[in-house]
Amino acid sequence: MPTRTVAIGSSVGLHARPAQIFVAAVQESGLAVTIAKAGGAPMDARSILGVMALGAKNSDEVELNADGDNADAVLDGLVELLKRDLDAE
Repeated sequence: MPTRTVAIGSSVGLHARPAQIFVAAVQESGLAVTIAKAGGAPMDARSILGVMALGAKNSDEVELNADGDNADAVLDGLVELLKRDLDAE
């Protein structure tokens, strides 16, 4: 199962708007993706409540895992998304 680690780029972390944008991208991928903070339990990245429950703040590192066809490309796209300041866009 491919894995990526990325630091959150949004200035206030994965709160409502950035979390919604991220979750929508995960859902669009059609893959089972999990997200976890270092040392934390993985959450279903298709769930906005799960993603927001992480409490991931700006510069916190999260780990993404995906399973399925094209998982590497999907994870690469999600990493690029999380690196951006989604609050500023």
